[in-house]
Amino acid sequence: MKLHIVPARTGMAWVKLGIRTFWQQPMALAALFFMTMAVMSLTTLIPLVGPAVALMMLPSATLAMMVAAAQASQGRFPTPAVLLVAFRTGQQRLRDMLVLGALYAVGFLAVMGLSALLDGGQFAKVYLGGAPLTKEVAEDPAFQSAMWLSMVLYLPLSLLFWHAPGLVHWHGVPPVKALFFSIVACVRNFGAFLVYGLGWLGVFLLGGLVVTLVSALLAGAGLAGSAAGGIMVGAALMMAAMFFTSVVFTFRDSFEPPSTPASEAPHDAPPAPPSDTPAPGPN
Repeated sequence: MKLHIVPARTGMAWVKLGIRTFWQQPMALAALFFMTMAVMSLTTLIPLVGPAVALMMLPSATLAMMVAAAQASQGRFPTPAVLLVAFRTGQQRLRDMLVLGALYAVGFLAVMGLSALLDGGQFAKVYLGGAPLTKEVAEDPAFQSAMWLSMVLYLPLSLLFWHAPGLVHWHGVPPVKALFFSIVACVRNFGAFLVYGLGWLGVFLLGGLVVTLVSALLAGAGLAGSAAGGIMVGAALMMAAMFFTSVVFTFRDSFEPPSTPASEAPHDAPPAPPSDTPAPGPN
């Protein structure tokens, strides 16, 4: 497995590829994203262990969207079967994905636990849906400090797990090594990921502006209320699905294709680089 160092401009190519691929199969990819979020939300309702189990599912859900995006980029129709992709590629990869999920749950809960030291757990309760976010809570300095600490701590956690599901699934890398290679790839390609993040920030801001204008037009026509709320939720889901569609391209360009024998490799494969994608090379 060889790491690729890509130019900073590749980050914008990842954003464009995510949007382009999403619109090749918009209904399928949006539905798959909604289904993964719905399953995780329902899992949180399980008494006592529900939230932890839902957190453990996130790497598998990310992998499912990566596989679905890879299939869409290859002209194939992603079916709901991709939601189980982590559970049907052999016992070893299944165990590795379960370990990866457990490590993510421990890491996330540790971040929430550290933030609770600043505000008694108020931010954690709001973030996990156990308490409403009121104006008084939002303006509490302790709550704000806990929020910023969580954001700072979650950044390295997200980098550790960014490529890890793909490394486990396509390269057969053990979970702990996958975390190490993931954060190294993100740090070594910092310029590309910075452009990638700024690009998606621009997409989300533009999308929010469009939704606000549409909502204002509906209000002017006397159609505000549930219609505007539905548009906002639908637009948010669509943009989130486009973002997750783009993740597989960051993985594809950061590592050499897997060299595992066909008899041992998963049946799916990451997408091949198109001709208009910048070639890996020094910044």
